[in-house]
Amino acid sequence: MPFGCLTFGEKKDYNNPSEVTDKYDLGQIVKSEEFCEIFRAKDKNTLKMYTCKKFLKKDGRKVRKAAKNEILILKMVKHPNILQLVDVYETRKEYYLFLELATGREVFDWILDQGYYSERDTSNVIRQVMEAVAYLHSLRIVHRNLKLENLVYYNRLKNSKIVISDFHLAKLENGLIKEPCGTPEYLAPEVVGRQRYGRPVDCWALGVIMYILLSGNPPFYDETDDDDYENHDKNLFRKILAGDYEFDSPYWDDISDSAKSLVSRLMEVDQHQRLTAQEAINHEWISGNAASDKNIKDGVCAQIEKNFAKAKWKKAVRVTTIMKRLRAPEQSDAAAAGPATQPSPEPHPAYCTFAAGMVTLDLLFSFTALASYRARVLSLLSD
Repeated sequence: MPFGCLTFGEKKDYNNPSEVTDKYDLGQIVKSEEFCEIFRAKDKNTLKMYTCKKFLKKDGRKVRKAAKNEILILKMVKHPNILQLVDVYETRKEYYLFLELATGREVFDWILDQGYYSERDTSNVIRQVMEAVAYLHSLRIVHRNLKLENLVYYNRLKNSKIVISDFHLAKLENGLIKEPCGTPEYLAPEVVGRQRYGRPVDCWALGVIMYILLSGNPPFYDETDDDDYENHDKNLFRKILAGDYEFDSPYWDDISDSAKSLVSRLMEVDQHQRLTAQEAINHEWISGNAASDKNIKDGVCAQIEKNFAKAKWKKAVRVTTIMKRLRAPEQSDAAAAGPATQPSPEPHPAYCTFAAGMVTLDLLFSFTALASYRARVLSLLSD
């Protein structure tokens, strides 16, 4: 079945698995993610390499929905800073998505390898991502999971472009969106607070990304013991709701006022006051000459290595432990409710924040079967 013929809601003419392997050589699994397994694939005729994402239908309705959603969204978009969908196959048991292969490094790795790194370098990264996001927003598409891990260099050439990947959580904004999803550290206040939201959540996430790239620190963090995830999440979400971050010394001492201004306008708690992607592109720090050329590599790299060196390991452990307690707020609520005739007491504001965060995390981490989690944990621990 040729690319472009896959439609939903109609009787399917499924591909045979042999049609996939007749055209492509599929390598070993590169990594397992929440919804899918990722392979390198080679077109047997052209010898060109691609990324293949395989979604297993048996993993559940949400996995099937994620595959369909990513296909529909990617078929709508064509932009130089977005990895393009090349081919699609649907068999009775799987969805196969073939995308452009980005061979460059993640942004963190690129920074660590540079001899010189300045605000202008950050501005160049943010500009490219902003242009892609402005394009998505013009189509009323909300990415909903913008984070540094989803930004990569297209190739290893010196002037390689940045590309955005991972669109399984992207959504068309037909009216404001209600269901929370995303990665906790990048969530906008309206998502944490269970309000209706839309395209401004992507701009908030870009503010978080910009903050990290300029300082090496996350804007929202908690000093709680690394193993105490429950209190960590509660405090993290409370700070996000309040917009409680600072331009700490000495990390921000050499950063321009223009950069701080743009971060502040992107991480505006009121989504209606937040800059749009197009407004951010027009900001002097991106479109003008306000970005400083001073070398900030040493300070940024030191903080990146301090804050993010063990991030993969922590996430792997967190996947296994978080499943045991995600239901706790819900169960406690039910147990405390008592007879239906008795009015329920007003919950404590801190609990509301925590419960909202847990619902967000529940949606984030409950999309795949336990087998997929095991595969992901093993993959991350082996890195």
